[in-house]
Amino acid sequence: MSKQQVVIVGGGVIGLLTAFNLASEVESVVLLDRSGVGQEASWAGGGIVSPLYPWRYSSAVTALAHWSQDFYPQLAERLFEATGVDPEVHTTGLYWLDLDDEKEALEWAVRMNRPLSAVDISAVHEAVPVMGGGYSRAIYMANVANVRNPRLLKSLKTALLALPNVTLHEQCEVSGFIRDGDRVLGVSTALGDILGDRVVLAAGAWSGELLSTVGLELPVEPVKGQMILYKCASDFLPSMILAKGRYAIPRRDGHILIGSTLEHEGFDKTPTGSALESLKASAVELIPALADAEVVGHWAGLRPGSPDGIPFIGPVPGFDGLWLNCGHYRNGLVLAPASCQLLTDLLLGRAPIIDAAPYAPQGRLAFG
Repeated sequence: MSKQQVVIVGGGVIGLLTAFNLASEVESVVLLDRSGVGQEASWAGGGIVSPLYPWRYSSAVTALAHWSQDFYPQLAERLFEATGVDPEVHTTGLYWLDLDDEKEALEWAVRMNRPLSAVDISAVHEAVPVMGGGYSRAIYMANVANVRNPRLLKSLKTALLALPNVTLHEQCEVSGFIRDGDRVLGVSTALGDILGDRVVLAAGAWSGELLSTVGLELPVEPVKGQMILYKCASDFLPSMILAKGRYAIPRRDGHILIGSTLEHEGFDKTPTGSALESLKASAVELIPALADAEVVGHWAGLRPGSPDGIPFIGPVPGFDGLWLNCGHYRNGLVLAPASCQLLTDLLLGRAPIIDAAPYAPQGRLAFG
């Protein structure tokens, strides 16, 4: 075990899982969050354990996604055993309907050896009887799961609270970094200074604001996303479906999530009437029976938007002791297991699970 204290700024899925990984490797971990842990983008997302259109992403995102997809079932099992809270990794498969780039998707699947294939639309209607009738083409991947993200977050928090060398400080906003020359010694917070041998910035959409306090420009910005929720019978929707950028995700208990919008509105995460109507229209187009169902939830979250959706994972050049694990854009839940394992490997000086170069902050930050 490494004799060091690691301070993690940000308690979303990235911060929580980073803390969980490091807890068995270092002497102590302190996790800080400006509100309650897991209450921002990680809570607000849909939890599909795949990028929405995986073939449209770079190999950097694909490498993290594939590692995470393979790892999620055992992570969920481990957390369930440790806490009694089931993250509900629910393997339903996913149908993409009437894609403009279907040919590219199928070519990608062959290259990557992924089980994605074209299916006859009549077979989709047989498999998903509630699906709307206005579609002519479909492709399907059988092994795509969704994770019930609020339960995943609750499970991670419960696991961390049970560990004697982990401290969680909620409602504890970080205002800046404590430095001695080019070394980062800790963070300044509402509770006072908190020192550590390493500081990991995993503050999602707020990461750029924090890094600007040391004169660095991190190209991570808030991108608002709104979702709505219905409650149906547990067998109502047997598979996830996606068309025209909108998706329907079934939970095991019959809750159906419909998402999501993509809005550049700064840090405003107020749900809007226009988004509600747009999402309801998409819901009814995907699943006509939802016209008679009640919307039981409507919320918004702020994704940490980044160039090409490639996260920043690794040490910050020129700031010894400061590390990043942020900028996952729309795929924080998808990429979390691999991102947090990669960060752990790098911080402890071990051989990384995948090539770390594409995610390195080196060369991707600017001085403000």
